[in-house]
Amino acid sequence: MRVFNFSAGPAALPLEVLEQARAELTDWGGSGMSVMEVSHRGHAFTELAEQSEARLRSLLAIPSTYRVLFLQGGASAQFAAVPLNLTAHGAAADYLNTGTWSGKAIEEARRLGVAVNVAADEAGSRYTTVPAPGALRLNPAAAYVHYTPNETIGGVEFPYVPDTGAVPLVADMSSTLLSRPIEVSRFGLIYAGAQKNIGPSGLCLVIVHEGLLARARPETPSVLDYTRMAAHGSMLNTPPTFAWYIASLVFQWIESHGGLAAMAARNRAKAELLYGAIDGSGFYRNPVERSCRSWMNVPFMLERAELEPLLLREAAAAGLTHLEGHRSVGGLRASLYNAVPLAAVEALVAFLREFERRHG
Repeated sequence: MRVFNFSAGPAALPLEVLEQARAELTDWGGSGMSVMEVSHRGHAFTELAEQSEARLRSLLAIPSTYRVLFLQGGASAQFAAVPLNLTAHGAAADYLNTGTWSGKAIEEARRLGVAVNVAADEAGSRYTTVPAPGALRLNPAAAYVHYTPNETIGGVEFPYVPDTGAVPLVADMSSTLLSRPIEVSRFGLIYAGAQKNIGPSGLCLVIVHEGLLARARPETPSVLDYTRMAAHGSMLNTPPTFAWYIASLVFQWIESHGGLAAMAARNRAKAELLYGAIDGSGFYRNPVERSCRSWMNVPFMLERAELEPLLLREAAAAGLTHLEGHRSVGGLRASLYNAVPLAAVEALVAFLREFERRHG
């Protein structure tokens, strides 16, 4: 039985994509082999790579002045790759700290000798808010400004794109890329781990303006060097071919379901339905300031915390899985990525109301 999967990542994939991958698993494109068995240097896979990049460029309306990279290591590798590619040792960079993942990016940058200026830190609200646009303490001499538009653990999302003037804006969009339209030209660099809205874990997308290439430190590992990877079509080494293939199917699925505008409408509707149920109850609560609540990750808790283990057991029995909050914060969390259907959220809301009726 297929369950409704609310995992924060690796997350749900579209059923149509999984079914196509299953049908092609042992014979991809008439090759008599799995896509996992063909050479990444061969014509068939290089054609897939070119087509998948073209689809991604079309979906996001990526300008021709940006390079698109399909890399390994997930978003955490980019915590190091960004400073290695964009700063000299000891150079300054601005970071906005809004939770766990931005905090990890700050820690990694400091390990690599970046003079980090924390231009905003929402610790005072326990990371349940984002800074007001006018509150950013930006350094005009910074090499870049880094922020995390959506914090998956805290469920906090920026309702605006920071204005950084002439300083390149770098965004960790792991949990938001492809969930809605974005204006790529407002960013110097975007990176995103695949395991939310793109495909399996192990793949990371990087979209980088050409003007930021050829700046890597001499000690930058080749596989983290944007310029070298761009020059080799992301195939300086063997890429994660199966993850790239699944991503290409996901891009097609998004196209066939109306593109990013349609994804945005679906995702907004799902989030509004769940937040409405939580806010309309005296039994559950969400800790995040309403103006910066995430569409993608909805943390919540019970007023009677001792009931949470029971709720999780009953939810799993009802086919509603992966509702545990992150181990660092506890509570509950439902992640509502593209592949999570509205029917899943409707089923979750009905379950939560019935659980409240019996235990409230």
